[in-house]
Amino acid sequence: MNLNIKWRLSAMMLLEYAIWGAWAPVLGAYLTNPPSKGGLGFDNNQLGVIYSLLPLASIISPFIAGQLADRRFATERFLGTLQIFAGIALLVMASQKQYGGMILWMLIFSLLYAPTLALTNSLAFSHMRDAEKEFGGIRVWGTIGWIVSGLLLTLFRNKLPHLTPAGMSDSLFLAGIMALILGVFSFGLPHTPPKREGVNPLAFMDALQLLKNRNFAIFVIISFVVATELQFYYVLTSPFLEQRMGIPHEDVPGVMTLAQIAEIVVMGVLLPYLLPKMGVRKTMVVGILAWPIRYIIFALGAAMPQLKWLVVASLTLHGFCYVFFFTVGFIYVDQVAHADIRASAQSFIALVVLGVGSYVGSLFTGWIGNAFTDPVTKATNWTNVFLVPCALTIVCAIIFPLLFRENRSRENGSRPNLNTIEKV
Repeated sequence: MNLNIKWRLSAMMLLEYAIWGAWAPVLGAYLTNPPSKGGLGFDNNQLGVIYSLLPLASIISPFIAGQLADRRFATERFLGTLQIFAGIALLVMASQKQYGGMILWMLIFSLLYAPTLALTNSLAFSHMRDAEKEFGGIRVWGTIGWIVSGLLLTLFRNKLPHLTPAGMSDSLFLAGIMALILGVFSFGLPHTPPKREGVNPLAFMDALQLLKNRNFAIFVIISFVVATELQFYYVLTSPFLEQRMGIPHEDVPGVMTLAQIAEIVVMGVLLPYLLPKMGVRKTMVVGILAWPIRYIIFALGAAMPQLKWLVVASLTLHGFCYVFFFTVGFIYVDQVAHADIRASAQSFIALVVLGVGSYVGSLFTGWIGNAFTDPVTKATNWTNVFLVPCALTIVCAIIFPLLFRENRSRENGSRPNLNTIEKV
């Protein structure tokens, strides 16, 4: 790949995930903080529903936008068009104050943005000579983009608050501007004509035969449960850090980038060293155990705010939680699936984790948050909230090593590709 194409694809990935990273980690605090503190005063059930819309759109998008991209339009033009309209939706959503308006515009944005996650990958793959060697260096810029947006938002809140129009959410405003920039930039990406032969959106059904394998079925069930508990982190961490731990609103975006910084370190340094030594089963168990450790620390911090330093430090466990479980999970799928259904198997587990699991998890998180919030004082018992995902992930950490047995054989002897993994 020549340098000109490489930097354009890298910039595409940076902007793609900077859009998501600008709002997803911090929107929960804005939605649930009272109006006196600059928030909208929504309850946790409403928060869960709003966060569930992007996973819902991820389930729907292959049936609509995926077919259009494959059959009708050049990928870079379709990507640019979707991002421009997604940017407009974000800017309109940034000014919404009512729950109904927020739901409507989040749904519109999600339906426009969800297909672009796959489109950026497919566009990048179309211009690589050796995807296994080249894609990792491109995709890492997505995680960097997530970090950049968090640091930019912290800078805006502390030094440049006047740049956000009055009455608008700064995180949604920043995300909208980035989406518009990517929309315009996309028309300058390498030309990628349609294939004319659309990918079957039900292709993942071919992988259902793998569920006949007891170990694969256990892996899918545990992955689904763990994916639901991941949403406690994405949906509730920013409200928890602000409302209970006392971290200033202006600093929360920057603080939360510790998770993605750790993710890069774990992915790039620890995983290549430990996975060959420990194998899939033991590595995934370590990944599962990182979840209850983090939630225990959150629960303790809620009871003892003086442990704020420990709560902040525990954000780095996200690298172990995500990489050691979900990334290694995709590698396991690559190992056990026959060559002719390997892509379908990856689509299936992505649907389970990124789609259905995240959707159910968002609604469940909102319901649990509401169950432990006093309806009169609006005070949340954060200790009880985080003990729920703690207990469920402990159960997963017990069941998984007892019932799951690793199959190290590969159907065609090929090396698993660590680079085709979507961010969770």
